[in-house]
Amino acid sequence: MTGTSTVSKAATRRGRGFERASVLLQPRIRKVGETRGFAESRLLTHWPEIVGPEIAATCRPVEIRYGRKGFGATLTLLTTGALAPVLEMRKEAVREQVNACYGYAAIARIHLTQTASTGFAEGQVQFAPRSRAPATPDPGTAVRAEKLSADVQDESLRTALERLARNVLSRPKAKET
Repeated sequence: MTGTSTVSKAATRRGRGFERASVLLQPRIRKVGETRGFAESRLLTHWPEIVGPEIAATCRPVEIRYGRKGFGATLTLLTTGALAPVLEMRKEAVREQVNACYGYAAIARIHLTQTASTGFAEGQVQFAPRSRAPATPDPGTAVRAEKLSADVQDESLRTALERLARNVLSRPKAKET
């Protein structure tokens, strides 16, 4: 054996077990971010944690341009016209927070742009699950659940068992093979 492995890359990945989705997506996020000058993808993915929720709601990073002289980069932030003066006053604090993310003075200037956010609509999407209206239980299921838990004397235990019975009885039946 010469030391070269004939095991495929997919087989070695399967051998390690489960991987986080962030680990699998990191190379793709980095590649897309680098096309706009973002060497640190964390600036895009964790923008609300870096600058705070109230500033993150008013603007988002668009691009980082590096000058020819190498005295730091210019971060371009996208904002609306009404919020631009407020953000202009807080530019220095934003720059310090972004540089703290990088670990050194990577950003020397911040440029605000007040154009429409065409192509960046997904930037404001909140990753919170949509709230669902509670399902109305079938009256027959509720009656059956009450009958099953009627013999229990303890009120809190009877309520818990009744809720469990409603959940189990309302669950769709699995196909029998």
